[in-house]
Amino acid sequence: MEIEMKIKGLMVDPVTNMPIVILKDERDDRILPIWVGIFEANAIALRIEEIETPRPMTHDLLRNLLDSLQVSVKKIVVSELKDNTYFAQIHLDVDGERREIDARPSDAIALALRTEAPIYVEQEVLDQSRSLNEDGQPSDSERLRRWFENLDPDDFSKYEM
Repeated sequence: MEIEMKIKGLMVDPVTNMPIVILKDERDDRILPIWVGIFEANAIALRIEEIETPRPMTHDLLRNLLDSLQVSVKKIVVSELKDNTYFAQIHLDVDGERREIDARPSDAIALALRTEAPIYVEQEVLDQSRSLNEDGQPSDSERLRRWFENLDPDDFSKYEM
């Protein structure tokens, strides 16, 4: 089952200093942190902040290319979590035919923002992200989730990108 999620924000992991995209399920208040690279975080941040660049960035170029070919992005789905790596699918409509393209979640999210396509996460991915490590300790994403949920909104701004 796919759960629709929205981007809650971008922040920097206080331990690793890596950017994190925070996805949130509006109905059940579940969150999913996805660590991304700095360039991918920048591409996402530009759209969140509605900053126009003088020339198209890579994800803008991809959107423009899809538009010129009359291909629409129907949705993106964070579809799998394997060996601490998230996988995503971009669902396209090409002349009435559905196609799925494998993508990194960060690229899929950046494209979804530019095409106003909804973002989904498979229930199984949410379940796996809450699992324990082999030593029985909460996973990094679960520890971060707990930390994030207990953050005061005033503190959150200290960590924004």
